[in-house]
Amino acid sequence: QVQLVESGGGLVQAGGSLRLSCAASGRTFSNYAMGWFRQAPGKEREFVAHISVSGGSTYYADSVKGRFTISRDNAKKTVYLQMNSLKPEDTAVYYCAAERDDSRYYTQIGVYDYWGQGTQVTVSS
Repeated sequence: QVQLVESGGGLVQAGGSLRLSCAASGRTFSNYAMGWFRQAPGKEREFVAHISVSGGSTYYADSVKGRFTISRDNAKKTVYLQMNSLKPEDTAVYYCAAERDDSRYYTQIGVYDYWGQGTQVTVSS
């Protein structure tokens, strides 16, 4: 069992930065690949970024590539999402998620086993 708690969301002006954190409980955090997703009002939840178990491989949605960076600290049981050059279209609730299999289908919601409650990010123009 893994419980995930996101933090770090807030209100920021366009062009600004935020760093989201996702703290995990449980002893097996280092066995899980991690992902970040987001959901804007009236839209479906969408993939943002993924990091492998070791942290050696990362993947990004085209919309955030070059602006967002996912990282993890297994000793702290935490995964991060550094978000730079934020745009109003980045406004959404951001969720972290954990998956046991380090699946190649990491963009799909269904492969993830555990989800956090989400943190709101609002980017003003």
